[in-house]
Amino acid sequence: MRPRSVAAHLPNALLPEADWADRYELLILNERLTAGEAARRMLGRLPAWVRALLVLRNRIVSPVGLKTAAPAADRGLIGFFPVLLDDERKAVLGFDDRHLDFRVVVDVRDGPADSQVVSVTTLVRRRNLFGRIYLAVVTPFHKTIVPALLAGLNERR
Repeated sequence: MRPRSVAAHLPNALLPEADWADRYELLILNERLTAGEAARRMLGRLPAWVRALLVLRNRIVSPVGLKTAAPAADRGLIGFFPVLLDDERKAVLGFDDRHLDFRVVVDVRDGPADSQVVSVTTLVRRRNLFGRIYLAVVTPFHKTIVPALLAGLNERR
């Protein structure tokens, strides 16, 4: 199965001031995951091509003062994202920066028969013009990376 893009609705209580959002869903057969497990499998071991893009991103944005490493988090990290909430059905990751605030929300819900639907919603609040430019530049990469990481749930067991 391949991830599919679905409507993401704003406003969202997890980032009420978000002005940009997208959402992808994947049907997983014959397996039960918590939201945290799904997030860890997607973000814990990134494919080499995603790691290379992140290294490039960090080299480009560090001179302008953007965060290139996740800030410390009381609940730890999943991949390089601070964990804000982690329960059976929902994991919320993210942090706020000078140019934008973002949340990555991983949800799991029961699907038909013996399946689950895992969804990834990205919420962004653009704080300024630089945040708008930054998001416009990274959106094509985001729209490739997120579905690829989600699809990996069916490949990495």
